[in-house]
Amino acid sequence: MSNSLLDIVANIMEVEASQIDDDSGPETIESWDSFRGLILFEELESKFNVKFTLNELLNVKKIKDIKNILSVRGASLYE
Repeated sequence: MSNSLLDIVANIMEVEASQIDDDSGPETIESWDSFRGLILFEELESKFNVKFTLNELLNVKKIKDIKNILSVRGASLYE
């Protein structure tokens, strides 16, 4: 996983980066609630210069889903 995405998620969810992988999400990160989820997506939109659709926001279940959306949008995950 890219350090940039990993760092953002770890910072917002207040967990160690080593606890996060592609299968991490609201079901596996205890601090990931709806409020922190919104903060996460706002930060990702700013960092990667993208705009998530409502459908995308509702369908994200894991970090892997975020990576897929960002990749489709042409965002470089390895900055």
